[in-house]
Amino acid sequence: MNKHEADRNVELVWTEFRNYQQGILPAGPGARELTEFFAHVDGEITDPTAPKIQASDREILNLLTKRARTLHLGTANYCWFSDPSRALCLKLAGTPHADRPLAGMCDSARCPQATHHQHHRPVWAEHAEQTKTFLGAIGTTRRTDRTRLQADYDRARRVIEAIDAAAISDTNTDVA
Repeated sequence: MNKHEADRNVELVWTEFRNYQQGILPAGPGARELTEFFAHVDGEITDPTAPKIQASDREILNLLTKRARTLHLGTANYCWFSDPSRALCLKLAGTPHADRPLAGMCDSARCPQATHHQHHRPVWAEHAEQTKTFLGAIGTTRRTDRTRLQADYDRARRVIEAIDAAAISDTNTDVA
């Protein structure tokens, strides 16, 4: 990974960790795992029984760096590609041993390593709005297309609702 990408990823993980501390949680299938990781890091820096309290920003960044190495950016999600055997894109492509995710095959609403964050919401909202427009324009004889578009619209709405729910509840421990 080149230095710029690595620095960017560490900064993004740092930002999401700070969001976690403020009660702004991720959504998506991988949200619980990411939240548990952040809880572990948070516990490391606040645990009075720990041999050494992780107090400085540099020490926290060291804890977050390993996770940052697994981060891949999607248009509408973050992919925390830590286990290729769990990556939906690789399963769908029939390449379960690849060392990078296949962004073009990402279905972040179903992949267990994907998360959605507040800044992804506009992409999902635009997608839902465009799909709704197509649904309104499609003829009644195109039932197959209508069914597919309706499912796509419903999925986008569920993702938006999960992002909103995770972002507004600072006591939320159930993530979508």
